[in-house]
Amino acid sequence: MTDRALPLDALGAWLAPRLGAAQVDVTTDGAPSSGFSAETVLLTARTSGGDAHRLVLRRETPDPAVYPAQVPGLDVEVEIQYRAMAAMTRASDIPLAPLVGYEADPTVLGAPFFVMRFVDGDVPIESPPYTQAGFFADATPAQRARLLRGGLDVLARVHAVDWRAAGLEWLVPPGEEPTARRQLRIWEEYAYRELDGRTHPGIDRACAWLHDHLPVGSAPCVCWGDPRPGNVIWRDFEPACVTDWEAVAIAPPEVDLGWWLLFDRTMHEVVGVGRADGDPSREEQRAMYEEASGRDVGEIATFEVLAGMRYAAIVVRVMNRLVARGDLPEGQTIWLENPAAVALEQVLDEVGA
Repeated sequence: MTDRALPLDALGAWLAPRLGAAQVDVTTDGAPSSGFSAETVLLTARTSGGDAHRLVLRRETPDPAVYPAQVPGLDVEVEIQYRAMAAMTRASDIPLAPLVGYEADPTVLGAPFFVMRFVDGDVPIESPPYTQAGFFADATPAQRARLLRGGLDVLARVHAVDWRAAGLEWLVPPGEEPTARRQLRIWEEYAYRELDGRTHPGIDRACAWLHDHLPVGSAPCVCWGDPRPGNVIWRDFEPACVTDWEAVAIAPPEVDLGWWLLFDRTMHEVVGVGRADGDPSREEQRAMYEEASGRDVGEIATFEVLAGMRYAAIVVRVMNRLVARGDLPEGQTIWLENPAAVALEQVLDEVGA
């Protein structure tokens, strides 16, 4: 979130033709309490015809993008998310929020933005961990199992989309191949750029080990980029909406599965929360994904190491942004001492790196 004022009259004028109305009056309904990428605002838009529309605005922040660019120059995260969602809407039956429109002109609201329809439901939160408090922790064992199975099923469905037919070739620069090695290079360069000469033992250890051990993985596909229960809106423990596509990439599906499993680790071992009845182990979740995708994913631990390195690098980036804003002191060490770094050290120890 930022503290930039949102010009509601200008937003209403922009929305009017897109909602088929002569005039639209917009009020804000608050904002989600988490997230570090685009500014997110919940809205109600009332048309001159008397209709009320619940909407979500995502507006680019002045900060550098959270995630590294998959293609040089492609770093406006709201544009990436909108284009990816539009492509997936056209090419699949993945549950996504209906899109209202995208605006690249920063003069309208001060930055590029897009608007989508609001989708109601439950969202697992990370503070406190959803494994400890909230609807997942309060669920029955059968409901917890249904949620995780449903999430892995929708992840497999994302991976089954033909990325070329969907028109997502813009995520791969001409002359490059969408390999796991390419993702390692992108994220390693990003990590050391953000570290800017500082030493991060976990990232150093992970990168050195990954250069020697990263498998080829399966054929490249649409990778959601940030797959985890907290990026799904759930109804009756089934996926109602897949959210947050800023980190979308074309890469082997194991890149996504490793990320999903790493976040499962952060919500259990890293925060010291035991696994409740019905909450499947990571091995069981891997088997659920294999069943949903119809194939054996092979060795996956190395992709969890890649995920841990990515997550640790993202924390460095986010802390750098907060220092640049003046929200944290220059000498803070959160960039090095945080749950992402703990998760990375755990997976490195497990693989013997």
